[in-house]
Order: sequence, then structure tokens, then C-alpha cells
Amino acid sequence: MEIGFALPVSGAWATPGNVSELARRAEALGYRSLWTFQRLLVPAGSRLPPVYTSVLDPVVTLAHAAAVTDRVRLGTAIVNMPFQPPVLLAKQLATLDVLSGGRLDVGLGLGWQPEEFTAAGTPYERRGARAEEYLACLRALWGPDPVTFSGRLYQVPSAVVLPKPVQQPAPPVLLGGAAPRALERVGRLADGWISASRADLTDLATSIGLVRDSARTHGRDPHALRFVCRGVVRGVPRDGPLTGSLEDVRSDLPALAAQGVTELFADLNFDPAIGSPRADPAAAVRRAHEVLEALAPER
Repeated sequence: MEIGFALPVSGAWATPGNVSELARRAEALGYRSLWTFQRLLVPAGSRLPPVYTSVLDPVVTLAHAAAVTDRVRLGTAIVNMPFQPPVLLAKQLATLDVLSGGRLDVGLGLGWQPEEFTAAGTPYERRGARAEEYLACLRALWGPDPVTFSGRLYQVPSAVVLPKPVQQPAPPVLLGGAAPRALERVGRLADGWISASRADLTDLATSIGLVRDSARTHGRDPHALRFVCRGVVRGVPRDGPLTGSLEDVRSDLPALAAQGVTELFADLNFDPAIGSPRADPAAAVRRAHEVLEALAPER
């Protein structure tokens, strides 16, 4: 199982210097990947956790990390497809793949907060059908020129769309989602799956099994797919996987690998003591270095 790390994107510790420092340190320690997530807004009066209050843009943050690293892969976990036209996201992601020398992993999702859809000017309904056509359009935009795409929801007139991603025919595309229909879609269309921050880490095998079953049904190799776990590491007394001491956290890794997880990235952003705007950023960075040292891949 490969090990990655989530960059500081949420709360007071999400600063340019901290992104650069922790990206460089993770690469030096041999981590496979760096990850970000997306949150456009928090509705007034919302009961969302404070870690959602202030979140850096995921693609821009990865571009910042790309500029200070050379080898580590860069992943979005996740960008919600409905919030921007396919041609805009295709251009942004192709540019990031070019500027990073072909290190991008594209994690995509459907979104779940109605107010974000309203602000983005996108219907909330039929998100699944919209996502399937969106994904097909993205891959067309990254493909040979002239690009032409004609769907029910998205159209691209015959055009040259450059630059193309370094990774051909496209950067790896991983999808989020937990519902059976979403997992079926992963097995049918994507290169892998990314678990959510609230996923039950003791039962990832069920979701992984559904994705693999779908891949087999559609004539794809289930063992070629990637299964990426967002490992929310919290500095609280032991109450489940990835909690307790760092020795406890490291001891949880074999059980996650045994469920079929091919990559785990440690994410501190969802710990309120770290990802909140009111958290102490210096303490958060100290904790991040401790976690990076404790979970560093064996080399």
C-alpha cells in the first residue's frame, strides 16, 4: 500500500509557506502523493464542521506544490465536476499536468451541498447522469484534435484544444462516492475510487468489492484499479482506526491494506484541532511533521 499526505488546505495552517514546507518534506521522506480537497462556501447558519470554513482551491494549491517538488504525485480529492464547464476544468488540469511534468491524479466527485450548486449556477438534479457525460467530455478534450463533443448537456464545437496532458491518453481519473450506483460507475468508467472523510474505515472492503464487481461485469480488470483511502488522522484518545498514538495509527495500516486499499493518504485537515480557522497554525505544523515522520514509507 502506497502512502500519501494531504496538504494544509483548511483553516489557519493553510498558508503558502506551510504548503511548500510540508510538500517538500513529504517528498524527501518518500511519500507517493500529495492531496487537496474542495469546498466553495459554507452557507450562513450552517452546522458544517469548522474545518470547512476556509479551504484553499484544490487545483491552485497543487500548482503551488508542483513548483517546489520534483517527483511526488499530485491529487485532487476531490474536485466536483458540476461546478465548472468541462472545457475549463480540462484546461486547468492539463495545465497542471504539464507544469508538474505529468504527476497529476484527477479525483472527481458529484458534490452534495445544494447551496454550492446554486452559487455555481448548476442544477442539483441528475448529478450522476451529468457526471458520466462530463467525464466523457473531459477525455475528449484531452484527446486528439480537432476535438468535437456533442452530448445532451455538454457540447464542444470542432476545435484545437492545447496543450494536452503529459500523461496520455489522459491523467488517471478516480471518482468519489459511496452509494451503490456511484460505486458501479467507478468500476465501469474510472481508474479507481477515493473514499470520503466520513467513510467507515473498518468496512472499506465492501465498497471496494462493489467497484471490482462492476469492473468485471463491464469487461475490465478489477485488479488494475486503484483504491485510495482518505485517512483522517485525529489526535484524540483511541476510538477507531487512525486515532490514538502514532504507533496506533501506524499499526492500523496493514488492516487497511488487507481490505484492498492500494494507497492511503494521511489527512490532518479534518481534525478540528488542525483544520479550523481558530486552530494554532504552529502547533498544526508541528503535528504534521510528527505524522510525516511516523508514517513515512519504508525505503
